[in-house]
Amino acid sequence: MRTQDEKARLESISNQSLYAAGPSSAMVRYSFTVASRYLKGNSILEMGPAEGVMTELLAKIGMDLTVVEGSGSFCESLRSRFPKAKVFHSLFEDFQSEERFDNILLGHVLEHVQDPVAILRKVKGLLKPGTGRIFAAVPNARSLHRQAAVIMGMLPQEDALNEMDIHHGHRRVFNPESFRSCFCQAALDIEFFGGYWMKPVSNKQIEEHWTPEMLDAFMKLGERYPDIAAEIYVVARA
Repeated sequence: MRTQDEKARLESISNQSLYAAGPSSAMVRYSFTVASRYLKGNSILEMGPAEGVMTELLAKIGMDLTVVEGSGSFCESLRSRFPKAKVFHSLFEDFQSEERFDNILLGHVLEHVQDPVAILRKVKGLLKPGTGRIFAAVPNARSLHRQAAVIMGMLPQEDALNEMDIHHGHRRVFNPESFRSCFCQAALDIEFFGGYWMKPVSNKQIEEHWTPEMLDAFMKLGERYPDIAAEIYVVARA
């Protein structure tokens, strides 16, 4: 992988980013609700903050905040909005730090990178020994809306890249087994696997027809049925 080529790719994606559009913003905010249950200690490393929907919430909880982002334009915005945060413009593969972190958040990161196991191995080395935890969340190939898309002939298989995956620059779509497997291959101990957002239809249909109350209810409903929720997550430690 050539660093400059990958940074140019990320810059192109950020120039027409939809990471925080429509119900995706509510999804990221609910992801914070889930992640906050596991946050401990005094420091957080957020990898891949994009528009900073999660960063805005992390900045309010009083921990030392470091963020790593591959898009220069996103980094400029983050530095302006969060002057107390340490913002690094770097690919995850190139990021170096002497600091060891209590919490490392990978929100919608592992579906983007070329080698998710290598990233997890690198992140493991950035955890505070003995107590540091990783919280990682990704879209779920087994989500109800993807299963429906296969039945309707809109996707050839559940883990195929759809139009929005391609727009976001995703390289893969995990299912629960392949997601957990990455952590096992990186020699990380999974403390918890879960999910959120029961999503029966597309983002566009949700944006056009759902109320905020419906969206909140279906976020919570996904926690009851993680294997078929739209989002799955892992809490892991070295």
